[in-house]
Amino acid sequence: MGAGKSTIGRLLSQELKLEFVDSDREIEQRAGADIPWIFDVEGESGFRDREEAVICSLSSKKGVVLSTGGGAVVRSANRSALQANGTVVYLETSIEQQLDRTSRDKNRPLLQTENPRAVLEELMSVRHPLYLDSADIVVVTDKRHPKAVATEIIKQLKANSPLEAE
Repeated sequence: MGAGKSTIGRLLSQELKLEFVDSDREIEQRAGADIPWIFDVEGESGFRDREEAVICSLSSKKGVVLSTGGGAVVRSANRSALQANGTVVYLETSIEQQLDRTSRDKNRPLLQTENPRAVLEELMSVRHPLYLDSADIVVVTDKRHPKAVATEIIKQLKANSPLEAE
């Protein structure tokens, strides 16, 4: 949360002239409800079921930059679908940066608690190894302009796929 997935994903899609798709927005569109409502009614498990179906569908699309929610990595089916169908980029960020970027956002159900830092620390302890294991590219986003991060990703994409870069 707060790593810049949506912002950087949009920048990448513009630079690479690809469609941008945000899995969380797609979940909301298909459900006809926002994510906090889905969490309230179906719980995290219900949301993750919806997320898995959307990621399975979207990851097979060609010519897209797909931004997933930060928790998508917890399900092995999501990791497998993403790895099999594209280049996975991990936007690594610190807990401090996450707190700064998410402190005023009420659309993050997992952080609607008295101690968001503790939640983020727990999430990071579970997710960070999964992100590292799944990622083809890792980019640190702390205190960096989104455009600089997008430029670095494009540079690494070209380095990893020299035939496509020509």
